[in-house]
Amino acid sequence: MGSIRGIKKRKKADDKDGQDASATPFDWWQHFSLRISGPLAQSKNIEKFESVFKISRKTFNYICSLVEEDLLARASNFVDLSGKRLSLNDQVAVALRRLSSGESLSTIGDSFRMNQSTVSQVTWRFVEAMEERGLHHLSWPSTETEMEEIKCKFENFRGLSNCCGAVDSTHIMMTLPSVDALNSVWLDREKNCSMVLQAIVDPDLRFRDIVTGWPGSMSDEQVLRSCSFFKLGEEGKRLNGGKKVLPEGTAVREYIIGDRGFPLLPWLLTPYEGKGLSNVQVEFNTRVVETQMLAKKALARLKEMWRIIQGVMWKPDKHKLPRIILVCCILHNIVIDMKDEVLNDMPSCHQHDSRYQDQTCEFVDNNANAIREKLSLFLSDKLPS
Repeated sequence: MGSIRGIKKRKKADDKDGQDASATPFDWWQHFSLRISGPLAQSKNIEKFESVFKISRKTFNYICSLVEEDLLARASNFVDLSGKRLSLNDQVAVALRRLSSGESLSTIGDSFRMNQSTVSQVTWRFVEAMEERGLHHLSWPSTETEMEEIKCKFENFRGLSNCCGAVDSTHIMMTLPSVDALNSVWLDREKNCSMVLQAIVDPDLRFRDIVTGWPGSMSDEQVLRSCSFFKLGEEGKRLNGGKKVLPEGTAVREYIIGDRGFPLLPWLLTPYEGKGLSNVQVEFNTRVVETQMLAKKALARLKEMWRIIQGVMWKPDKHKLPRIILVCCILHNIVIDMKDEVLNDMPSCHQHDSRYQDQTCEFVDNNANAIREKLSLFLSDKLPS
C-alpha cells in the first residue's frame, strides 16, 4: 500500500472490557432498530438493515469480528442518553452510519440517542481499529498467481496485455478557517480546499494501492512522484513480474494505465495526445480510456457508499482525515471481498470529481513512448478484420 500521511502509531490497550456481545445479530438489530429516532426512524425502509448501513448483515458481522478485540480491549464508558452501555455491535453501527451517511455528529446522535461526543469518540476508535485489523484487505498482490489473474482479467476486458492496474485521483473537499494563512496550500486549481486521494485499482474495482494526505493544490503528477509506489516502480521493485514479449521481439514490462494527467513512463502508460492521430493510436486510446474508467468507477462508488468523504467536510482534522479515507477504502474492499449483494444495487457511475477539469501532464519518457508504439501496433493487429 502507498503512503498515508497522518498515520500515527497508537498504543495497544492491555485490559479487556466485559461488554456483552453474546446476542445474535438478528436479536441485536431487532432491539437496536427500535431505539432509532428522528428523521431516520421515519424513513420507509427503516426496518431493513441494508437501508441504514449500506451493507449486508453478513458483512457487518465480519467487520465486527475484525474490530472486536480492539474495541473490547480497554474499558469503555460509552453509553447512550438513557445510560445504557454500548455493545460491540452498537459501536460498529454508530461508526458505520457516520462513515456511510456522511451525516453530522448531531444528526447521528439524534438518530441513535447519544451525545455528539460519544458519536465522535466511537467513530474514531473504530477507525483506529480498522486501519490496523483490516489493512490486509488493501494490499498489492503478493503472489505471481494473484497478479496473473489480474492481468488476465484486464486483457479480457479491453485487450491490454500485461496490465496490472488503473490509476486515478480524486479530491476530498473541506471547509477550513479562512483566517489561517497556512490553509492556502490546500486551495486547489478550482479554488476549493481539498485533499487528494490517488488510487490504483484492479479489474474488480478493488483498491490495491492508495496515497492520500497531500493538498489539493498538488497535481496528479506531483502526487504520483511523491509516493512510494513511484519509487518502487522506477527502481524495478514493483511491476517487476513476467514481461510480455511481442511478436517482433519487444519486451513489455508489467504496467498500470492512467489518463493524460499522469506522466508516460515504462511502467505507466497513458493515451496519445494531440490531433491527427492514426487509427492505431485512436484504437489504443480507446482501450486505455475504457480500462482507466474502472478506476473512475471505483472512486465514484467509494464516495457514493462512504459519503463522509463525498461532500464538503467541515473543518476536519487534517491529520485524522487521511486515516478516515484509508478506512473508507478498506471498507470498500471488504464489501467486494465479501461479495456483498448490496453491490448489485449500486448505480454505475464514473463521476467522482465533477467540479474538476481533466489535467494534462507533458512529461513523456522516450523509452515508454517507444514501448507504447509497439504495443499499439500489436493490439491493432488483434482487431477483427
